[in-house]
Amino acid sequence: MILYEYPFNESIRTMLRLEHLFDRLGQLIGREAPVDHHFALATIFEIMDVASRADLKSDLLKDLERQKAQLNGYRGNPSISEAALDEVLGRVDHAFNGLNQLPGKAGAALTGNEWLMSIRSRISIPGGTCEFDLPGYYAWQKHEPARRRTDLMQWASTLMPMAEALSVLLGLLRDAGVPHKVVAPGGQFQQSLPQGRVYQLLRLRLPDGHDFVPEISGHRLMVSIRLMRQDAEGRLRPAGEDASFELTLCA
Repeated sequence: MILYEYPFNESIRTMLRLEHLFDRLGQLIGREAPVDHHFALATIFEIMDVASRADLKSDLLKDLERQKAQLNGYRGNPSISEAALDEVLGRVDHAFNGLNQLPGKAGAALTGNEWLMSIRSRISIPGGTCEFDLPGYYAWQKHEPARRRTDLMQWASTLMPMAEALSVLLGLLRDAGVPHKVVAPGGQFQQSLPQGRVYQLLRLRLPDGHDFVPEISGHRLMVSIRLMRQDAEGRLRPAGEDASFELTLCA
């Protein structure tokens, strides 16, 4: 199954972008080639750029507090396992405390490192990190992989409280949705959303073996999905055939 996710608001869009970057960072740090560690450092800078929004940290803290209050409301419910509830609340508390103790914005501790900031200022320039531009950075890339990895993990550690908060919040959001199978006649699907309930994320799973690409649009009242196919030049064209897929709406 191929999973696509579509955010219904800017807050979830930012969270998904950061989750994507943290996932990429974890994969790149684990490798050994200098070029992989170069792009790991570039990813750290990308995370800092996305997370630089002034109210992002406070928004995440508020979301964690809201989730904690909602979960505590399940206390005493006979259909809810107290042990499972305590485990989830423990993760929420740990994420809240870690993010709350983080001074300033995500990556703020790295902005005082002149060497890193000199790389950051040039890494977006095509070819801007060549050895004649940044000889110190070139020398760092010649270090043993374990040494480079240690440096990267140290720099990334300043971002990990935000990564944990994102993981907890997005995990709870995804778990709140109930998947169901739907049919798209002629490759098109529309569904009205019930009033009084605000959905934040759409999840769509397409079965393996199909070359469909979903074109998704949505707002608080309706969601629309059109299944497309790429032609020989990569342009998307309507598939125009009946298909089924798994749809999950998460509030």
